[in-house]
Amino acid sequence: MTAQAPPTVLVIASGNAGKVREFGALLAELGLEVRPQPDGLEVEETGATFAENARLKAEAVARATGCWALADDSGLSVDALGGAPGVHSARYADSDAARIARLLRELDAVNAEAIARGESPNRCAHFTAALAVANPAGVVVLEVEGICSGTILEAPRGAGGFGYDPVFFVPEAGLTFAEMLHSQKAQLGHRGRAFAMLKPQLLQLVEP
Repeated sequence: MTAQAPPTVLVIASGNAGKVREFGALLAELGLEVRPQPDGLEVEETGATFAENARLKAEAVARATGCWALADDSGLSVDALGGAPGVHSARYADSDAARIARLLRELDAVNAEAIARGESPNRCAHFTAALAVANPAGVVVLEVEGICSGTILEAPRGAGGFGYDPVFFVPEAGLTFAEMLHSQKAQLGHRGRAFAMLKPQLLQLVEP
């Protein structure tokens, strides 16, 4: 790694413009030129974990561009559903509203069975964000994982955020992700926590 030239360009392994902007803001003070991945580049997410998928995306985009690449994979894991939707969070249904509806329907069914057995219902869940950075040769050199624990509400609350944010309640804040200010979610959320761990390691790469 010491022989590798420090990065000046960092390609975000995503075609999602919002995610590219979000990472661009997080990376602003590092002095890197942040670019989205090339149009038309699709990486199949075949990993069994968030970390495996982040690694796959970072490696593929770095090799395709010849640049340093940053990838993330994130999602929601619900205890009572055996960790589902997990790595399939984005593919759980075809829209945010449908994903939330399916999640609440399946969680309510499982908890109804638990109550019928005389057990307490369980609505505990956590969001995970795995980040991976690969060098231009497609070798992953940095990996971190951030986790935010919470519970699933019975009905959505808040107008902000996206995905499962309206039903993911964070006890330490007393709010759902969808009710939080952007700055608060960036501090408490899974992606913000992961990036806080990654940033000092990125700094060491940029300023060896």
